[in-house]
Amino acid sequence: MDSTLEARLRDLLDRDAIWQVVQRNARSLDRCDTDMGLTCYWPEAIDDHNHFIGTPQAFLAYAHAVSLSFESCQHNLATHTCELAGDEAFAETYYTFTAHAAQPPHFMATGRYVDHFQRRGGEWRILNRVCVVDGQYDLMPSALGAGQGEAYPPGEKPVARDKSDVSYQRPLLVRQPR
Repeated sequence: MDSTLEARLRDLLDRDAIWQVVQRNARSLDRCDTDMGLTCYWPEAIDDHNHFIGTPQAFLAYAHAVSLSFESCQHNLATHTCELAGDEAFAETYYTFTAHAAQPPHFMATGRYVDHFQRRGGEWRILNRVCVVDGQYDLMPSALGAGQGEAYPPGEKPVARDKSDVSYQRPLLVRQPR
């Protein structure tokens, strides 16, 4: 393999590893999975996250408490850019956070994660993060879905804020036609 192709391949692998960390972090927040979340940060990292500024462990405790005040939530990731500089990288990722409350209004926030990554021992993790909140919105239930009823009978919705969530199932268990 020539050196140009090898450098391009290393660049792609580094960018993918960083993107995987950003995605894993979002999933850890939605599932309230502290162990997963801690794999995204170096221990001395600081997360400057709107109303919270602190260590990864403290941030995850704060974020999970906020998430658990809702019935469910999702972090959706969009535009992602990454600037590599040796064992350092700087990324910006746009997000939309939605949260379903027990009673409307539900909540949505949009913004950007601005991250400083560092590679140690071949592993990329967040060294510092600034979460920029660009907007916050109240959401009302959709009139389009009215009258359809619930998709799952009581007690059968496969959503949990822990490792009993359907996304952790191996193999995946699907409902059977009735």
